[in-house]
Amino acid sequence: MTALRRSMPSLIVVATIVLTWEILARVLAIDPIVLPAPSRILGALWDARGVAAGHALTTLVETGLGFGVSVLFAVLTGLAMDSIGWVRRAIYPLLVASQTIPIVAVAPLLVIWFGLGLVPKVLVVVLVTFFPVTVALLDGLAGTERDATSLLQTMGASRYQILMKLRLPGALPSFFTGLRIAVTYAVIGAIFGEQVGAVNGLGIWMILSKNLFRTDLVFGAILVTAILTLALWFVVGAVERLTIPWYRESRRTRG
Repeated sequence: MTALRRSMPSLIVVATIVLTWEILARVLAIDPIVLPAPSRILGALWDARGVAAGHALTTLVETGLGFGVSVLFAVLTGLAMDSIGWVRRAIYPLLVASQTIPIVAVAPLLVIWFGLGLVPKVLVVVLVTFFPVTVALLDGLAGTERDATSLLQTMGASRYQILMKLRLPGALPSFFTGLRIAVTYAVIGAIFGEQVGAVNGLGIWMILSKNLFRTDLVFGAILVTAILTLALWFVVGAVERLTIPWYRESRRTRG
């Protein structure tokens, strides 16, 4: 109920936009090819629910695999950069520079190199999510209080013990912030990879629907994409609450 009350303003805004859209589409008799009414979009999506579910499952698999691989490598890279000075100095500038390379230029090359299968989409997801997760983890590790570190050192704690008992737990809030940001990029990355070249997935379904002038199905695919993104965002939030419940409580107390 608390979550519902907090979400109520957003729900009211969304409902107002949808209702206004529906009324204008009907009153102005807008061509459905140009801008279909929300009721028409939902009807078309329901009629194509089987096809939509198949494409959504493909996109979800690509997103999940890419995001999992990205998080794994981001954690390993972040720990290595935090622990070894020359690794940080060598890799960090490359990480920043990688963000200047447009995915729109890289994705077609991945399709040429790896074909229309799963690999190019997974790699696109990795490319768009690796940076925020890595940087968030590094910032969290860098935010460890010096006094706490000095206290553990005087008590004879090893570097590994300090990392596991102090630095990593302290970095988790920043790390999960990076995860929440990255997971929203993950679905978009998978969609874009599909639009460059794919057989199944929401991205290619959007293009096929557009070519058939089924604007209602294009909007339906966009709606499914938004639902997938929100679902993954809430999953990350749920994992955060289970992993670091003390952080939520401290924020609620400060609020």
